[in-house]
Amino acid sequence: MKKLIIYCIAFLFSGILYAQEEQQDIKKDTTKLKEIIVLGRRKLNNYRQEKTLSSIDNFLEKANKVTMIKRGNYAWEPSLNNMNSERLTVTIDGMQIFGACTDKMDPITSYVDVSNLEKVHVGSGQQGTENGHGVGGGIDLQLPASKYYESGLKTSVDLGYETNGNYKTAGLDLEYSGNKFYITTDGIYRKSDNYNAGGDKEILYSQFEKYNISLQTGFKLSEKESFDANVIYDRATDVGYPALPMDVSLAEALITSLTYNYANDSTFISSLESKLYFNTITHIMDDSKRPDVPIRMDMPGWSDTFGFYNKAKFNLKKHNMLINVNGFYNRSLAEMTMYPNDPNQPAMFMYTWPDIRTLYSGIYAKDEYSLDESKTLSASLRFGYHQNQIAKEEGLESLQIFYPNIDDTKSRFLASFSTDYIYKKDHYDMSFGLGYGERAPSVSEGYGFFLFNSFDNFDYIGNPTLENEKAIEVNIKTNYHVNKLHIGIESSYFHIMDYIIGNIDNNISSMTIGANGVKVYKALSYATIFDVYLNSSYSLSKSLSVNGTVGYNYGKGHDNENLPLIKPFSYLAEMSYNKEKFNAALQLEGNGNQSKYSSFYGEDETPAYAVVNLNLGNVFIINQNKLVLKYGLENILDTNYSTYADWNNISRQGRNFYINLSLINF
Repeated sequence: MKKLIIYCIAFLFSGILYAQEEQQDIKKDTTKLKEIIVLGRRKLNNYRQEKTLSSIDNFLEKANKVTMIKRGNYAWEPSLNNMNSERLTVTIDGMQIFGACTDKMDPITSYVDVSNLEKVHVGSGQQGTENGHGVGGGIDLQLPASKYYESGLKTSVDLGYETNGNYKTAGLDLEYSGNKFYITTDGIYRKSDNYNAGGDKEILYSQFEKYNISLQTGFKLSEKESFDANVIYDRATDVGYPALPMDVSLAEALITSLTYNYANDSTFISSLESKLYFNTITHIMDDSKRPDVPIRMDMPGWSDTFGFYNKAKFNLKKHNMLINVNGFYNRSLAEMTMYPNDPNQPAMFMYTWPDIRTLYSGIYAKDEYSLDESKTLSASLRFGYHQNQIAKEEGLESLQIFYPNIDDTKSRFLASFSTDYIYKKDHYDMSFGLGYGERAPSVSEGYGFFLFNSFDNFDYIGNPTLENEKAIEVNIKTNYHVNKLHIGIESSYFHIMDYIIGNIDNNISSMTIGANGVKVYKALSYATIFDVYLNSSYSLSKSLSVNGTVGYNYGKGHDNENLPLIKPFSYLAEMSYNKEKFNAALQLEGNGNQSKYSSFYGEDETPAYAVVNLNLGNVFIINQNKLVLKYGLENILDTNYSTYADWNNISRQGRNFYINLSLINF
């Protein structure tokens, strides 16, 4: 009976948009075809956010086409258009940064926090290539803009607690803003014990502890010129990964940048932004807290990246143009040491990433041409030179066992193109886009050496001879607004050639004890991925509205096999009540049965689920200070469930009460 009620509610709200643009964090800019996720923790102008102290992962998961792949309670991997991080460009304020873990336990999003960022741009497909090449899209985690407000010293304090996992959060911001100088520093601390799934089942090894500190400062040379400097230090320890055979003792990042800004609306070049940056990551996997493992292992990894970009915006009559010249140099090194249970046996050592040096330089250009007040035509191009080098001789010799003719260096040329037509009227807008993009294989796909994947229980070996992966895409979006009703639909289709995926090689023996065998990265002739989302909203009154979305996704290879990690039918419905200083929202979210799962690639069927959440918020003004209180109950029915994106079917959190408190400018 409970399931019947839930599905009836889902049907009633099946056409409803998750969030109205003026009321929620996710805003859709139909001019640029990007989703903009507004974090705004520093100002908290929009107190209607569900949790003011949510992690970046929670915010990203609200976007239509974004799904977070979970291997535990921390560091979820973003997926966009049903494509994982290899096929995306994930940057921090336009800066390239690469994880140091061969098992994807440290996606780029795990090295920043809401305290560092102002908003997130999500560009689907070739609309996301402003900062680099990808076939699925781009996610740019943007730092706050310069702050010459002359507001003096401001402070804010944040506190949060959640009952499930005894999860504690604390944050502090200090900001000084003058006419020609500003400085902002902030820190946030998060700690969680093991969480409980539905039915009060403890999920072992799901604990984590993390703190993040950042400093941003700027100096104005003139009314048109300024310099900004940013430093972010992020450190996570004792991170458990219940879906994996190993945990993480340390995930540490230092991210630095220096930026020159120029702005002048009265000249041909309206703005110029030049950035130099450096980031370094250390990531250490270990299994020392696991009571029973076949063989003890240490798996440290390192990633260092130096880079730059120069972005210029031009205005010429009906043209708005952008040019971005960028480049980076990355070093990725990972190793594994195995310690036999017999102390008389020697330890075994090998490079899993044999010190891969990647050099990239490229140029991006975009022109938005206004045909008239209602029509815009845009086109973009990106060209790049990409080179990999194997710096460790031992690594080259190991890969030459399987590829005897390879050299230590591989160079590639990459290209992408997109064009979009946008039509906007008072009650109607639509856009239609075409695109072509290429990407180089990732370090793991090209040069990984016996990387164990617990998802399908195979060891993986890279393939330096892979061709560039290429994709042709078509996208369409349309919205209709009349009085209190909004209806919208958006859809994308990708035809991906030389689709890179692991295939079983029965001639190679596995290295990992208990593994099913070895897969080598190869390319399918092609694969197709399709998605469609239907959105609508209706305002019942000035304060009361209903919102929601339903989505359908599809993905298959040329051999008619289902692709892995393709989102099943999904829905989300919300009824919200909003007043000036109070808001409440009742949400229903869920997925249908994952009937089109990929057993060929190690996936199994995930049953349908539905979860009900309640969110509330208050704002209090005390002596010109703002107190924001957010509280609510997640998974009210204490449902025990997992989704298609939960590694090895790990269960998600059960019932959870949370409270967030933010005191600003006191």
